[in-house]
Amino acid sequence: MTNFKQIEKMIDEVLKKEGGFVDHKNDRGGPTNYGITQKTLSGWFGRHATVSDVRNLKVETAKGIYRQNYYYIPSINELPFEIQPIVFDSSINHGPKRAVKFVQSVINKAGFGSTVVDGIIGSKTRVAAFKADDEMRTYFNNAIVDERINFYKKIVINDKTQEVFIKGWLARAESFRKEV
Repeated sequence: MTNFKQIEKMIDEVLKKEGGFVDHKNDRGGPTNYGITQKTLSGWFGRHATVSDVRNLKVETAKGIYRQNYYYIPSINELPFEIQPIVFDSSINHGPKRAVKFVQSVINKAGFGSTVVDGIIGSKTRVAAFKADDEMRTYFNNAIVDERINFYKKIVINDKTQEVFIKGWLARAESFRKEV
C-alpha cells in the first residue's frame, strides 16, 4: 500500500530513466517519449497516436498513464511497498503482466506458495508476496531484480538486434538492488 507522494516519487524516478523522445531503429516499441510508446499513447487517446503526438507528449499525460496503466490498474499498489519500485519500473519497461510474473516466479522459487504465474495480482499472489517480503526482506526485492536481469538476457539471446540495449537495461535493473 502506498500514498500519492510515494507513487509520484516512483514516477519521477522513471521519468529520469526514460528521458524524452526517442525513435531508435532497433527499439521494438517504436517511437517513445518519457517511456510512453506510440501504441500505449494510442490506447490512452482512444485513437491512433501519430509520431508527432508521441513527440509532443506532455509530461503530465505521461504521469497519468503511468499512474493508471502501470500502477493502479495492475494493482501494484496492493503489493508490499518494499518491492513496489522494482515492480512498477518493470511494469513500464516490460508491461504489467510480465512485471507481476517476475514476482510470482520468485514467490514460487522461494517456496512461498504455488502461485499461478499469470501476471495477475489476485489474493493468492498478494498474500504470498507479503509473506515473502516479511520473511525474505531485501532478498525478495533482489530476487525480483535477478528475474528481470535473466529476462533481459533471454531477450538478447533470442534477438541479437536488442544487444545494443543490454548495458542500459542491466544498469536499470541493478539500480533497484538493495544492500543486504
